[in-house]
Amino acid sequence: MITWQVVADGPLVRLDERVSRALVHPDRASELLADLGDVQVAVPVLALALAFVAWRSRRTGTDRWWLPAVAAALVMALVPALIVPLKELTARHGTPVMPPGTGYYPSGHTATAVIAYGCATLLLLPRLRSAAARRVLLACCAALVLGVSFGLVRRGYHWPLDVVASWCLGAVLLSSLWLFLGRGTPGDEPE
Repeated sequence: MITWQVVADGPLVRLDERVSRALVHPDRASELLADLGDVQVAVPVLALALAFVAWRSRRTGTDRWWLPAVAAALVMALVPALIVPLKELTARHGTPVMPPGTGYYPSGHTATAVIAYGCATLLLLPRLRSAAARRVLLACCAALVLGVSFGLVRRGYHWPLDVVASWCLGAVLLSSLWLFLGRGTPGDEPE
């Protein structure tokens, strides 16, 4: 629905532009938050989680120890494969703060943050023994994604709908990974 509204320049886009005008206030803090969605920041965090999970699973003798890490890496690789064509298809212009041009919808930085931090979280969750540690990990993941999202909109790099569309895409991809790894079934216990 969001993509249709963007392509058709529907009423949701006009609301999006009004909200953006109220939120945009470029400053150094919002720029730093937005930078947490850069590939150079988010993907190394995921790579560390992939390496740790693969190493730990192999060390404990888990069958197909490599599968969760490979699956998460493939989900991360899907981000540019899905985002780039959507940017071309929609050809949405940037906010007034950005230079003229298109390709702002959906937000690649948001999608990168959602998938990199989300995949790392999904891989690490079963390895945490306490519910408190799992809650902290989930809170950290949510804070990173929301921080990136806020920074992108506040800095004026993206319209709010660009960010929301990437959240939606990320939810689909992360849910698929969760189901693929078999974590959505009762009886899953932490290692």
